[in-house]
Amino acid sequence: MRSYEEAEQAAIFEWAEYEKRKYPELELLYHVPNGGKRDAKTAAILKRCGVKAGVPDLVLPVARCGYHGLYIELKVGKNRTSSNQKKWLKSLNAQGYKAVVCYGFNEATNMILRYLEGEIEHE
Repeated sequence: MRSYEEAEQAAIFEWAEYEKRKYPELELLYHVPNGGKRDAKTAAILKRCGVKAGVPDLVLPVARCGYHGLYIELKVGKNRTSSNQKKWLKSLNAQGYKAVVCYGFNEATNMILRYLEGEIEHE
């Protein structure tokens, strides 16, 4: 399942590269590489360096709609959010960010566009 998610995420960044002409803010979109399988030694090093389980996959540090920025936890297929991911989303929303789960390329790119266009209601 992870490879489908990676393919969707790569497609989002290809889309963002194209859309930067209209939305230059997409230059700031980045991926948080917290996921994936790692050996125990590498995992321990990354944890010591600040990697935290549950941090959303995509970050757009652009203020819109009364939010400080947009965080997206990307899911594909029947994949669901973990308890750590739910905790991060709730905490980020409480801190003034728009933090959401999006299923696949279409939902994620639509959310990004709506956010950049100011079409998201502040909760």
